This record gives sequence, C-alpha cells and structure tokens, in this order.
Amino acid sequence: MAKLTVKDVELKGKKVLVRVDFNVPIKDGVITNDNRITAALPTIKYILEQGGRAILFSHLGRVKEEADKVGKSLAPVAATLAEKLGQDVKFIPETRGAALEAAVNELKDGEILVFENTRFEDIDGKKESKNDPELGKYWASLGDGIFVNDAFGTAHRAHASNVGVSANVEYAVAGFLLENEIAYIQEAVESPERPFVAILGGSKVSDKIGVIENLLAKADKVIIGGGMAYTFLKSQGFEIGTSLVEDDKLTLAKELLAKADGKLILPIDHKVANAFAGYTEVIETEGEDIPEGFMGLDVGSKTIADYSVQLKNAKTVVWNGPVGVFENPDFQAGTIGLMEAIVKQPGVKSIIGGGDSAAAAINLGYAEKFSWISTGGGASMELLEGKVLPGLAALTNK
Repeated sequence: MAKLTVKDVELKGKKVLVRVDFNVPIKDGVITNDNRITAALPTIKYILEQGGRAILFSHLGRVKEEADKVGKSLAPVAATLAEKLGQDVKFIPETRGAALEAAVNELKDGEILVFENTRFEDIDGKKESKNDPELGKYWASLGDGIFVNDAFGTAHRAHASNVGVSANVEYAVAGFLLENEIAYIQEAVESPERPFVAILGGSKVSDKIGVIENLLAKADKVIIGGGMAYTFLKSQGFEIGTSLVEDDKLTLAKELLAKADGKLILPIDHKVANAFAGYTEVIETEGEDIPEGFMGLDVGSKTIADYSVQLKNAKTVVWNGPVGVFENPDFQAGTIGLMEAIVKQPGVKSIIGGGDSAAAAINLGYAEKFSWISTGGGASMELLEGKVLPGLAALTNK
C-alpha cells in the first residue's frame, strides 16, 4: 500500500487519534454483534503497547435530530471494549468541549479513551457527514499530530472524522484493519492469481452496474445470483413469475450480457415459492423459467452444481451478495452450496465483500473458512467498482 501505516510513526507519549468503525448493532443497550470491535483490537493494542495514548471515535447509526440519539450512545461499546482489552476505557459522553479536552489531556501512556458518537454532530447542519472544516480541525487538535484511520466501513465517505481530521494532522496513517482490507480486496481485483471468479448477488442490477462492468474487465467469470438475476433472465426472454425485477434495466441487462461475451454466469434453475412470506408451496423449477404466481427466492440444485463447476480450480474468488434469502432455512441452500464450492478449492484466496454476504458466512458458520471477510459493505463495493476511497486517499503517502 502506498500510504503510511501505524507502524511508520512514533507513538510513545503521543495522544493518538483513532477513527474506528464501532457501528455495531445494539438492542436494549446490549451489543448483538461485536465483530467490528474485535476487528479493531490489533490496531488498538499496538498503539497502547507502543506507549501511545489512544483517543477513539466512531459513528453509530444515523442521527438527524435529537430524538435519534436514543440508543445511539457509544457507552455500551466502550464497556465491551474494556472487557476485550482487559483494562479501563474512559468514556466521555461528549463530542467536543472542556470535559472531553480535560479527559484527553489527563491520559497517560498506554491508556485509552472513547468519546461520543460522531454523528451527534449531524443534528445541527450535518457537520460530521458533510465534513465541516471546523469540526475536523477541532477533533485533530485533540491529538499530537497523529491520526490512525482504521475504519474501512466509512472509508468511502468524506466525513469530518476521517478526511477532515486527516487534513489537519502531520501524519494520517492506516491501521492494520484498513491496511488488510485494501490489501485483500483491491489487490485481489487489480492483480489476482487466476482463474479469478467474481460472484455478485443482491436485489438490484442498478446497485451494481459499475461493479459488474469493472469485474467483467478484470475477472475470468462473473457469477450472478440473488434478485438481480431475474432482471438478466427476463431480458433474455425467460418467464420469471412474480420475482423481483427492474423492468427499466432490461435493456442494460442485455447490453451487459452482450459485453460479457459468455463471462456472466446466470442461474439455470430456481427454488421458488407462491409468496415471499406466508407461502404455502415451495418448488424447484426444471429450468430457467419460473411458473406464473411463483417468485424466485433461491437458486436450484442444478445451479448449485453449475456454480461448483464454474469455481473449479479458482485461485481468487471475490464474493459480494448472497444468492438467495439465506435468512430463511428454506432458501439458504444456494448460499451454503456456494460457500462450500468456494472453500474447497485448493489454495484459493477467498474474499467476502462485507454486507449481507458477510452476515451469511458468519451466521451459517463459514467465517473461519474464508481468507478475508470485509467489515465494510459500501466501501468494499466501491473498491470492487474501482473507485478511489476518500478516506484512503486522504492518508499520508509513503
């Protein structure tokens, strides 16, 4: 990576600003999934071990008005972090002001502080999400000229807490998580070991036009699943019943198929039901056509077998988006079959690009079998699309 990392700067005795991604799900004050906290631990521990004084900040959910603050405090996150680190974590329920400044100045080497949800600054003019220059400058002033960005999940956004702070410090560097995310995803797409197979699921073609086009130019094959497959199939004249479709993207789907020149792999059968919820009948189709009154909710057994053939001997696989409604046991066979096909390839570098596909791998017990599972859905999508991430671009060059 052409950017400085946390290992390139002297940390001892320094107040080190650290943007983490602690945007975790919280229900009734309890964190229901702490994977993002765990993912940040290597960088945090390194800073503390080097004698740095860590000042952590993150957003949590969306906050547009005062009422949105309820349940969005980072206090439970700070408590969980303290448990994982086995040491005290000071939590300051402010995003600026005398109390925060005093607490920061009282930090000693090897100590850690978390301050309140950066999105609380969005209540009055979206100062955080619109990268208010004064806010970025203020947060930068809390440290000693070193900013560590380890929040890949927001690297595709130019916010005060990443780009704004970076512009006002001597060194803006990548943490270990951000460094690994870039190494796995970007390098897999830009310089993959071949055969390189990309897998794209999700509901809409329109959400992934840029990704499909970029991967068609880079990958040896692009497997399409999920809801967007039905738009491609309808564009070819197949019957799709009541399946999800973007009728305004049928022409685009035809154009992408023509451009793909055989690289785009579509389902050849489906598992369908007579309703999305409250269905009374589930069947598997004989081929691509879906009967009237039925909707596709997963790929069928023939498709699972075909995907396995398409993945045979793959050395690099990048996957973004499940191929069915995996949350429902009736429609998770396709996603499980896909994961099985990926992980059994010898020597494969397998990368999941965050979002629902990451949740599927974790929830279905396959997380440890993949080379890398991204912590950022939107950011990984933009990397797959070949875009420059503002949060990364703002870091100090080597």
